[in-house]
Amino acid sequence: MKKITLSSLVIASMLMFSACSNNKSDDTKEIAEEQNEQKLDDTNLEDDSEFAVAAADGGMMEVQLGELAQTNGASPDVKKFGETMVKDHSKANEELKALAQQKNITLPMQLSDDKQKKYDDFSKKKGAEFDKAYISYMVDDHKKDISEFEEAAKDAKDPEVKSWAAGKVPTLKHHLEMAQALNDAKK
Repeated sequence: MKKITLSSLVIASMLMFSACSNNKSDDTKEIAEEQNEQKLDDTNLEDDSEFAVAAADGGMMEVQLGELAQTNGASPDVKKFGETMVKDHSKANEELKALAQQKNITLPMQLSDDKQKKYDDFSKKKGAEFDKAYISYMVDDHKKDISEFEEAAKDAKDPEVKSWAAGKVPTLKHHLEMAQALNDAKK
């Protein structure tokens, strides 16, 4: 009887430990940030890696929402804007991947949990409702992106990261202008 009780206690403890250890997030953005922190802790690239991870997460979101705009959008202009987002952000994402590989920076492989939730919300919208929500989000998101990219272009420690960020600002500003024009047309 003691063996059964002891065995049950050991098994219960193992299950509890296993359950606790499985609560760790599998958010690839967080994983990438943790890996970069560990390997870049004593280098000047730690802040640059945080920018790169955020840029990769945002870039993937732009591509996926652009694809969604082409299927869920009603307006031909919104669909065309979505196509532009896919083309431009796919190119920027590939450039960032190459730069990150060169600098030994780990990037997320899929959307962060926050971005995935936002994408899931958009995927439930169709037609004019999607158009309005998507374009409004693109205006706000590109304003935030421009600010982050301008900051990296000014403050990044690595000259190549700085240059890459600076090179993307004109395209982001153009995207913002396009999104604002579509947003104004919807009003």
